[in-house]
Amino acid sequence: MPKSKSATKKGKRGTSKTPSRLVVVSNRVPDVKDGRVQAGGLAVALEEALQNEGGLWFGWSGKTATGTPGEPKETEVGPVTYVIMDLSRKDYNEYYNGFANRTLWPLFHYRLDLTSFKRTFFSRYQAVNELFAEKLAWRLRDNDRIWVHDYHLIPLGECLRRRGSKQTMGIFLHTPFPAMEVLTYMPAHRALMTALSAYDLIGFQTENDMRAFTDYIEHEAGGKVTKSGKVEVFGRKFRVGVFPIGINPSVFEGPMDPKDLAWGRKLREQHGEKAWMIGVDRLDYSKGIPERFQAFERMLERYPGFRNQVSMFQITPPSRGEVAEYKEIRHELETSAGHINGRFADIDWVPINYINKSYGRDKLTLFFRASRVGLVTPLRDGMNLVAKEFVAAQNPSDPGVLVLSRFAGAARELKSALIVNPYDIDEVAEAMARGLEMPLDERRNRREEMMKVIRSNDLDNWRDTYLTALAAAHQGD
Repeated sequence: MPKSKSATKKGKRGTSKTPSRLVVVSNRVPDVKDGRVQAGGLAVALEEALQNEGGLWFGWSGKTATGTPGEPKETEVGPVTYVIMDLSRKDYNEYYNGFANRTLWPLFHYRLDLTSFKRTFFSRYQAVNELFAEKLAWRLRDNDRIWVHDYHLIPLGECLRRRGSKQTMGIFLHTPFPAMEVLTYMPAHRALMTALSAYDLIGFQTENDMRAFTDYIEHEAGGKVTKSGKVEVFGRKFRVGVFPIGINPSVFEGPMDPKDLAWGRKLREQHGEKAWMIGVDRLDYSKGIPERFQAFERMLERYPGFRNQVSMFQITPPSRGEVAEYKEIRHELETSAGHINGRFADIDWVPINYINKSYGRDKLTLFFRASRVGLVTPLRDGMNLVAKEFVAAQNPSDPGVLVLSRFAGAARELKSALIVNPYDIDEVAEAMARGLEMPLDERRNRREEMMKVIRSNDLDNWRDTYLTALAAAHQGD
């Protein structure tokens, strides 16, 4: 059973003689219930490494306190300690909804029109990272390896360094990284890049992302970058590398639960023998869903033979509902789906099934497997694992076709998908039609090529490759 307690001790734990641990720091920490970790996807890979080596997982609880947040709470499950802390309402508004999601997120996704440059947001972002560092620093051991995740916590390494932490530290950015010309629009760009330089290893999803970073280092900051990824800038030496994140394909290829299969058959019966296209995206303006709806409408205009024959399922769980831009895009999608359905629907056919709810992995796998075309068309994305999940979930003997945006990191690996420019509505419409009509042999060949990549660079390989590079970066190799 886990042990829960409030942390109040103020001294450093352990010495250099204690065993090395992995310390994971992320904006959110998996829930622990009844002694079990409720983890999926990325969390599974990190959890496995923590369980094997022993370690600590630190981050935000996902909750806001009515007053001043109390001390972090610790829960021990086997060799892993989970440490979570609440945020004040002001921290949540200005750090999370503010700088993280109204400055960095739109900026990193090239949406300058939605980017807010408020000094109060940046000040709170720095303050919350200082708070995280304060609560984490005394828990660290001298030979810990610290792995920080994503844009919420870029300053954390610098905050820990100021407190005297000399441990090996790496960060992995799950988002795309913007070109130098875009990044410099942000007034705090130099402070952010200086903070990144506190890490021993910075990991990116794609070569493009790393190149954008090194362009800034060489041409804006006056630093040096070698071909092997060694960087010298702001008085620091560190390494950069590309580590495209993967999935565990076996969980999408295996047998299905009988209850889920029965659910899938019932759903199929309700919709008849019509072909399906599927999109699964968090509600976000970076995902290109309005443009996807326009492309579907264009396909129905240009290829009338698909009318009453093809249904599009768009599964879009809501997110960040307190941010005005997300309320606007939800209204836009509801309006667009209503317009298309009103224009083309028949008594026994609804062109777009727009669904604002979440489904578990097993039900999504059924959706993927039953769909002739998977639509992954973000305007910009770090990787987009839905693309890999769709391919892995397909029936090898009769697979569907992936239509994939060239601006998703996954396009760098899944080159046998139908690669499209999501801003080109006609091109996406043509790819949808091509996917629906593609011969079986071509569909099989394309999936086989993509599965080779997905299996060779799975989630475990991504984790192990990064941690190996982190150890080498600390040793100066």
